[in-house]
Amino acid sequence: MNSSPRLEAFFTREWQRNSAWQILLRPLSWLFGLVAGSRRALFRAGVLKIHRLRVPVIVIGNICVGGTGKTPLVMAVVKWLQEQGYRPGIVSRGYGSIAEASEQSHEVQAFEDAATAKYGDEPVMLVQRLACPMFVGADRARAAASLLAAHPEVNVVVGDDGLQHYALHRDVEIALVDGSRGFGNGALLPAGPLREPVARLFHLSAVVANGTGRRFKQAMPSLLSMTLGDERFVPLASGKELDLEAFRAFAEGKSLHLLAGTGNPQRFFSHLHRHGFVTQDHPLDDHHSYRREDIDYPGIVLMTEKDAVKCRQWADERHWYMRVDAQLPANFYTLLQARLNDWKAAAGRRAEGKQ
Repeated sequence: MNSSPRLEAFFTREWQRNSAWQILLRPLSWLFGLVAGSRRALFRAGVLKIHRLRVPVIVIGNICVGGTGKTPLVMAVVKWLQEQGYRPGIVSRGYGSIAEASEQSHEVQAFEDAATAKYGDEPVMLVQRLACPMFVGADRARAAASLLAAHPEVNVVVGDDGLQHYALHRDVEIALVDGSRGFGNGALLPAGPLREPVARLFHLSAVVANGTGRRFKQAMPSLLSMTLGDERFVPLASGKELDLEAFRAFAEGKSLHLLAGTGNPQRFFSHLHRHGFVTQDHPLDDHHSYRREDIDYPGIVLMTEKDAVKCRQWADERHWYMRVDAQLPANFYTLLQARLNDWKAAAGRRAEGKQ
């Protein structure tokens, strides 16, 4: 295990409590909160420009650093939109991609090698799974404008992350929180894990907990729960998937190595442990840049879907990934439809006012 996952694990653990060194950082957290709050106020006052699109915008993000399992929620929302007859497109920062480091936005191509860092691993995975257009760029508003210019058929934009990117107007805001870790010690960065105060959640369209969220359900009765299920195990070399029980039979008697280059590798490991698998776990950096030797283990090597898009070039019969889908309550989609109906009604009123 390299040092970075250990460092991330240290902060994740320490941010669950208050300790002396965190107390010393509280003044920096207050400064962080002052700067973030002032920036929000400038956007609300119109001093900083907010870009409104011709289509509704759904932003899915979080207020905590670290992985919360946001990507399955993004996929679930886009799939639902497609099923309802919408033509969605996605925008994202493209963490670690060349787009993130430049002023330009780029359209994600489904079968480009994600290891080139041109688009990033998650965007490539999303486009492969969802078959919808996606643009990445540090400026979400510019990326969204590029998306609509290239794909005029798109009639709803989904922002993968970007809850704090206020330059892009949003009609629906959804935050995902970790049902087990919650909000840690409740402090803003760097003394705690929060990008914004918890009070921000009370102004959103929906707050979803990945897991039961029992630890803060009382303070937030409207909290919705998301679980991950319908596991399918897919060999990188052939793509012929197995369900959970078939994979269990296949793996019996073989060593099973788990790889996860995600914001919270332990979630992936724990998911397999809950199903009774005995594994050797290998946590890696989020958005880890894979090399052949990283996946060279005997027996079975099982990774997340996000990691798999960067490892296909070296894959053989040992290498598998687990695909999961988000399970959400019906009232989540009812709420989402109501917000989209609100947008249509407001757009109609604006159109009438211009006539």
